[in-house]
Amino acid sequence: SHRRGPRADMVPEIAAAVGFVSGLLRTRGCVSEQQLQVFSGALREALTEHYNPLRFPEKPFKGSGYRCIRINHRMDPIISKAASQIGLSLPQLYQLLPSELTLWVDPYEVSYRIGEDGSICVLYEAAAAKAPSSYGMLTCKNQMMLGRTSPSKNYIMTVSS
Repeated sequence: SHRRGPRADMVPEIAAAVGFVSGLLRTRGCVSEQQLQVFSGALREALTEHYNPLRFPEKPFKGSGYRCIRINHRMDPIISKAASQIGLSLPQLYQLLPSELTLWVDPYEVSYRIGEDGSICVLYEAAAAKAPSSYGMLTCKNQMMLGRTSPSKNYIMTVSS
């Protein structure tokens, strides 16, 4: 497969990362939808600035450290900065988010891992980067859901209520 050059922007990747972190905050139910919108906007702005390719022209694009958002008993400054926009303190963030979270935002792929030895789950994969044969595979996210007791039923109930 030929190597593609970096895209000028990473809109879908950033959207996937922002949606994921906002979703984690949403599931705890302590943050209002309005706060989540402000948080998402602030996080999207910070990430767009962070992943501006002009900032690190000399860095290899894929997998470099600055593309990794990390919480491990230290809150990632990008997340804490966005959270401060909606008045969330660090202690509150630690309660709302997993204490061990790694989020890789790479061109054409966004993935995350919860826990140091958790499996890596892909959040977003650009269609062009995907082999047709990999469709319908059991992702680790699906496996996680299968391990729970009927997640779909609970989910439908909470959405409709």
